[in-house]
Amino acid sequence: MPKNPTAPHTTRRRSIGHTIGVTAFSVFTGLLVLAVIAAGVLTYTIQRSFPQRDGEITATGLHSAVTVLRDDRGIPTITADDSHDLFFAQGYVHAQDRFWEMDFRRHVTSGRLSELFGASQLGTDTFLRTLGWRAVAEQEVDLLSDQAKGYYQAYADGVNAYLKDHHGAAVSLEYAVLGIQNPDYTIEKWTIADSLAWLKAMAWDLRSNLGEETSRAMLAPHYSAQQIDQLYPKYPFDENPVIVPTLTTDAPRATASAAVAPASLTWSTVDNVIEAAGALVGDVGEGIGSNSWVVSGELTESGMPLLANDPHLGAAMPSVWHQITLKCRTASAGCPFNVSGFGFSGVPGVIIGHNAHIAWGFTNLTTDVTDLYLEKIQGDEYWRDGKLVPLQISHETIKIAGSKDVDLEIRATNNGPIISSAGDYAAIATHPYTGTGGKIAPVQGAPEGETAVALKWTALTPGTTAEAIFTLDSAQDFADFRAAAAQFDVPAQNLIYADVEGNIGYQAPGKLPLRGAGDGSLPQPGWDSAYDWKGFIPFDKLPVSYNPDSGYIVTANNAIVGTDYPYFLTNDWDYGWRAARIEALIARKSAAHKLTIADMRDIQADTEFWIGKKLIAAYTDITVDDADIQAALDLFQEWDGHNDPGSAAAAYANAVWDELTQDLFARRADPAPVTGQDRMFLVVNTLLDTPDSPWWTNEQIGVSGRHDMLVKAATDAYARLAKLAGSRPENWTWAGIHTLTLTSGTFGQSGIAPIEWLFNRGPYGVGGGSSVVDATGWIVGDGFGVVTVPSMRMVVDLSDFDRSTWTNLTGESGHAFHPNYDDQVDAWRHVRALPWAFSAKAARAAATHTLVLQP
Repeated sequence: MPKNPTAPHTTRRRSIGHTIGVTAFSVFTGLLVLAVIAAGVLTYTIQRSFPQRDGEITATGLHSAVTVLRDDRGIPTITADDSHDLFFAQGYVHAQDRFWEMDFRRHVTSGRLSELFGASQLGTDTFLRTLGWRAVAEQEVDLLSDQAKGYYQAYADGVNAYLKDHHGAAVSLEYAVLGIQNPDYTIEKWTIADSLAWLKAMAWDLRSNLGEETSRAMLAPHYSAQQIDQLYPKYPFDENPVIVPTLTTDAPRATASAAVAPASLTWSTVDNVIEAAGALVGDVGEGIGSNSWVVSGELTESGMPLLANDPHLGAAMPSVWHQITLKCRTASAGCPFNVSGFGFSGVPGVIIGHNAHIAWGFTNLTTDVTDLYLEKIQGDEYWRDGKLVPLQISHETIKIAGSKDVDLEIRATNNGPIISSAGDYAAIATHPYTGTGGKIAPVQGAPEGETAVALKWTALTPGTTAEAIFTLDSAQDFADFRAAAAQFDVPAQNLIYADVEGNIGYQAPGKLPLRGAGDGSLPQPGWDSAYDWKGFIPFDKLPVSYNPDSGYIVTANNAIVGTDYPYFLTNDWDYGWRAARIEALIARKSAAHKLTIADMRDIQADTEFWIGKKLIAAYTDITVDDADIQAALDLFQEWDGHNDPGSAAAAYANAVWDELTQDLFARRADPAPVTGQDRMFLVVNTLLDTPDSPWWTNEQIGVSGRHDMLVKAATDAYARLAKLAGSRPENWTWAGIHTLTLTSGTFGQSGIAPIEWLFNRGPYGVGGGSSVVDATGWIVGDGFGVVTVPSMRMVVDLSDFDRSTWTNLTGESGHAFHPNYDDQVDAWRHVRALPWAFSAKAARAAATHTLVLQP
């Protein structure tokens, strides 16, 4: 969650890890914490919430005994006789490891942070109550099948069984700190809706182009349509690949039991995409994205597929992911689960991973599933097709710790909740522009009334994603996989696939809107129903690929299909540098030898900085009189264009890139956004090839022409690095300035140093960067600190699941100072793979702790 969620995200995507800072603590609170430390009570307070990992525990509600094995990283393998006990035990284990995180998340998703932290969070709660995540989640409970609802209830019962015997600081250290400020807080029982609501938070973080739509609307009063098109260019189809460019007709169909129409359109990848893409290219952006790819056994040493995935999310402490294996002791129709991978604390099942038959990975689909609508309001009514109709009005009460309750009125139209009291949306309402197809104009001919902004978003309609988790976890083939994809409404994700029969595949799932008159690139007139959504693209028309001739499928938030696809998906893909680089590496490596797990890891670790190579060329003929600056420019002569941790040239190149981008766009009288470095790569590269572009002149900073702009960026970059890392370029390193601080989303942002010390870790110097395969994203104009990361990395070997590898960003535990709180950080930052035991034999061999939950 953002530090100020009342304002929209004007960056491409924001991070779950950027959670709400807790700002209500006084100096007196800090002194109390210091007194606790001085009194020697802290050690006991910290350790009392550590989970029991050995012996037996009686957990009322179980049918039979459940075994929980943990390895030295604290990762559990849960084995149970039936599905009820399996998910009951998962709930118990999640509560052991991460209940504070779960409790905080449910307060976020329900707009109840003020109950925890006081009036400082009122703006956050107001915005989230207006969006109505919790209300939608409660409606989705009723959409669950009886079987799935039973799984969720069993999970909730397991969480509550743990809470029955643990209270306050015995649950987590955070409750001890919270108690200083909010001593009256008590933990509530867990419910099914608490689990479902977290999926809304994930969908919000992965909502794709709402930031771009907002930015274009904000730019419209100041820039021409041509300038905005230059700032937001079309996807470079002639340079970077699409995921599924050609039609075939041979994919296995989703099963009829899932109520999915048989597929009539199927997509597969063509050979030699790399040749068409041109020269060697780099990768990802600073925002939330992800890499995934799967290669067939034709290209691998084992003769079976390899599947790799590393979702890019916000840097968080602890990581958003919890690793787990869930096994039915004897597989049956009533207990079909034998699944392992990454999930969310608070949600049963496995989100990304593999079972005994198939493996799968996710990346954000990047399709446009959000639209802003301009509304005209008079009193409690709004205009709709020439008539005034009643607003949908509801009232809620926000409870505030230490203060009086606040009443909230929520207004909505048929297009969604009205959000124009928040941040940039208010500015859009004040200066409304609209447009489609590249045409931008002030709103004209609108009805009389106050202008407001409403949000249309697929996640605000109840859906079936919560059910899809179990369908996916128990899938046995591609048809089952597609049946799960058909249920996966939001967030829309690229789904890749491999199975033990040697097949590989891809499916685009999700509710993807069919638009009326608009294309979603700018706010549309809500008073005209011609601009309404007309439904969703039928599932059987969504892109799918099965055993493509190329032998591999790569997804990295790039364009899914070419311009000949009959349905509109978005104007705002990731620009494909990552995808092209991954495809280039697969092609190069597979031409030299059969691919291995080590090759997959090496691709995940790749640091080539595409725009860095362009900067090398741009500065080839530029010299300066200052010897120190020239010494920095000389670094480019021997640089390979990789953002390696120890590289001085990488440090300077990123500093030059930052200064140049700001000088071109951000440091103007009317600043243009520089968010989304994948976008800026294309924008700036186009300008480097257009020396007479007016963008090279910026009167605000006194620069005219490309040469002077480049010299200024080189000069200012040197001065910046000299201040950060000393005046001698040979002593600079990229990792010296590109650092990751793992920050707790709650007390880690309290502003009280002793409290932050308890929960935060780092800084750690890392390689990689924005729009680089090793996607350690940073924000132009805001330093080089890492804000988004590969939140985990996994490689699944379909020839032997026990040879698979996985690494989490932090560790399994959410308890500060627990041995598993940050024990995977070192492996993560050096892109070192960790073993992943799956079979019963391997799990027993890896186990260092055995806990039995007894009924």
